[in-house]
Amino acid sequence: MRDSTYILSISCFYHDSAACIVRNGDILAAVQEERFTRKKHDPKFPKNAIKYCLEEAGIAIQDLDHVVFYDKPFLTFERLLMSYLTVAPKGLRSWLESMPLWLGQKLHIPKIVQRETGYEGDVLFTEHHEAHAASAFYPSPFEEASILTVDGVGEWATASCGFGKDKDITLLRELHFPDSLGLLYSAFTYFCGFKVNSGEYKLMGLAPYGMPRYKDLILSEIVDLKEDGSIRLNLSYFDFLGGLRMTNRRFAKLFAGPRRKPETDITQREMDIAASIQSVTEETVLRMVNHVYKKTNQKNLCLAGGVALNCVANGRILREGPFENIWIQPAAGDAGGALGAALSVWHRYLGNERPNPTGHDSQQGSYLGPSFPNETVKTFLETKNYPYHKFDPGKRAKIIAEQISGGKIVGYMTGRMEFGPRALGARSILGDPRREDTQSVMNLKIKYRESFRPFAPSVLEEKASEYFDVDRPSPYMLLVTSVREGRRLPQPSGEEMSMSERLKVKRSDIPAITHLDYSARLQTVNQKQKSDYYAVISEFERLTGCAVIVNTSFNVRGEPIICTPQDAYRCFMRTEIDVLVMENCILFKKEQPPWKEKGDWRNELELD
Repeated sequence: MRDSTYILSISCFYHDSAACIVRNGDILAAVQEERFTRKKHDPKFPKNAIKYCLEEAGIAIQDLDHVVFYDKPFLTFERLLMSYLTVAPKGLRSWLESMPLWLGQKLHIPKIVQRETGYEGDVLFTEHHEAHAASAFYPSPFEEASILTVDGVGEWATASCGFGKDKDITLLRELHFPDSLGLLYSAFTYFCGFKVNSGEYKLMGLAPYGMPRYKDLILSEIVDLKEDGSIRLNLSYFDFLGGLRMTNRRFAKLFAGPRRKPETDITQREMDIAASIQSVTEETVLRMVNHVYKKTNQKNLCLAGGVALNCVANGRILREGPFENIWIQPAAGDAGGALGAALSVWHRYLGNERPNPTGHDSQQGSYLGPSFPNETVKTFLETKNYPYHKFDPGKRAKIIAEQISGGKIVGYMTGRMEFGPRALGARSILGDPRREDTQSVMNLKIKYRESFRPFAPSVLEEKASEYFDVDRPSPYMLLVTSVREGRRLPQPSGEEMSMSERLKVKRSDIPAITHLDYSARLQTVNQKQKSDYYAVISEFERLTGCAVIVNTSFNVRGEPIICTPQDAYRCFMRTEIDVLVMENCILFKKEQPPWKEKGDWRNELELD
């Protein structure tokens, strides 16, 4: 008889499908399907992710004890049906278009699982926000904590709050559709010309360029914000009930013009709208946090749901909220729901005790995806006749740091891939934060994305307070803090300057990671969680005196983060990355054979 219990969990059919496998409560693997299919935010059944999870666990599908889905589709279908009946006959086309997917797949999850995997046992279901809550609390470093989950919508819930203690989670209250902070933010994302469910972080990055001139208008006309953080949306400004679009003509009239068309110039109006909805979001979340604190009287807070990826709001929760400590699930969106569903089954359904976390989370740095041994990398390179060099023993970190300090942009692929939307030094592009041109070079020539987008700093954990106003680790790049005042440079008044002019103004002695408002989305790095990456930053400090490097995800706009050596090499050759590091192999662009590709590959990307 086996002494191990394996639980496979699945999220799919909405966006960011993923799979996770847990053994006796320990997270063995978790990964998004997009990393294998190369389709950003791929919502399809995660058969590749499941295959990897089983391989990582070293078991076959018949060895699983339980399979769980992160959502209750019949409740979601009920919401869609009720929403349509509310606005009928408006939205009929959208309703009819969605029916084949619902009738053929979404209402038949057990059959889909059996057909795609061969699993013949029962499939369990958690509620959407239960999965979010479990993903937030169970991996956290707290024995007990308050829990807040906020997203677009699950089945009916759009936010929930409660508390966790030991193996138990108690949810006290929910906010229900259509009143949703996540959908509100997505509506403004759509109106400013970005893509819903992927462009929200662009809106957040745009906000510092504007002034919150529309905040009072939003609060008086569009959303009724209560003292406890609950909201009531004025649905006369939205079209999402019928499933056609996020906003309508009345919304456009309120903001003196139509929605910005994607890929067109961003005007001061969009900057001010972004600043306004960001301010409303932060105030709403802070009220929610204060309400949860009053209801639960805990000193720790756990966060999940897509809104928990708003790292500017998270920074304010930490600075201004009543909680002493906060922990945010690194894969806070739907992908993380898979992880939460598995842990919920282990602790809540099976009743297993939760080990004392002793102050450390069990997320393992979120390095939960595939890795590729050095021999696999070498075989790939030699089979393709791609020139490379092997690192001399003990000199790897120094050589990489020398390349970065010399102004080279380095693609970096080492160890297990990250789970969640952030690159944390396993699938990253690295640069020198001291150079004024690093941001523009990486945005325009490598990422092929909007020039206003800021980059994140990776800093040695013990040196973080020398560069940033922070008093604790931030390993998952989910907190925005400020560059220390002594490192800032005075700025001209921005009102009369164009965005391109403002981007050229040096804001600190680490300009490549300093946003317009002196903020930075921080990742602290310690030797225990990512020793290879820690060594690179340490060597960079020895060379330059700077314990910070630029870290952005190893991909181009419209593509998922790279997974395999093939993905890494392709991105390396398609862009102006100078150096590629894969495990103990280093490649220089100037030594590579010419890259041949049919047509313009950028036309195939899923751009906004």
